[in-house]
Amino acid sequence: MKIIAVIPARYEASRFPGKLMQILGEKTVITTTYQNVVETGLFDEVFVAADSEIIFNEIQNHGGKAVMTGQHETGSDRIAEAVQNIDCDIVINVQGDEPFLKLEPLKQLIQVFKEDDNQEISLASLKIQLTEKEEIENPNNVKVITDNNGFALYFSRSVIPYHREISFDVKYFKHIGVYAFRKHALLQFSKLEMKPLEISEKIECIRYLEYGMKIKLIETNFVGVGIDTPEDLEKARKLL
Repeated sequence: MKIIAVIPARYEASRFPGKLMQILGEKTVITTTYQNVVETGLFDEVFVAADSEIIFNEIQNHGGKAVMTGQHETGSDRIAEAVQNIDCDIVINVQGDEPFLKLEPLKQLIQVFKEDDNQEISLASLKIQLTEKEEIENPNNVKVITDNNGFALYFSRSVIPYHREISFDVKYFKHIGVYAFRKHALLQFSKLEMKPLEISEKIECIRYLEYGMKIKLIETNFVGVGIDTPEDLEKARKLL
């Protein structure tokens, strides 16, 4: 089983344009992420899927591997284009704006596919429990609900589940945007038309659910720093 990592890197991010080229420590955010993924030692190869020459050149100038892609609505579509001609079985999507991933969650995602003898799982991803009311209600935090076997039922920016029965202690989980795909499922995803739920929520993994694919969620307790705003960048600098 050949396992690669691909980091989708969009230069003109809507909330924080050029964020991946901001300096974090002594390197850019995207270079920090790339080098951290390589240093895990989990992958046969690591690539950045770039939509601009700025990011493409940044990675190549630091000795990394980059693939130029066109413009896409989602990171998964960008990765699908990038891996079309790359020999691999499993593709791990690591977000370029989350530079502080740890080894154990990535190992857990890979293990999902090693244990999936019937190859029924199209996608594996991570979730973490939310406890603060403000974080639960924040639409920037995508919430996920799963069945008893850990398979995703739905993702939403709204609060799910709705806490109607106040005597019951509800647990809320945030979806962390690290994905592990079977290559064939990823390529299939990129050919599927967006459906109303994905368009409404602007959550790409809903597309898999709308077409009946299985997504396995692994619970983690690792809290990374996603850089979506200038304030997030300052948090990341302090953490570094």
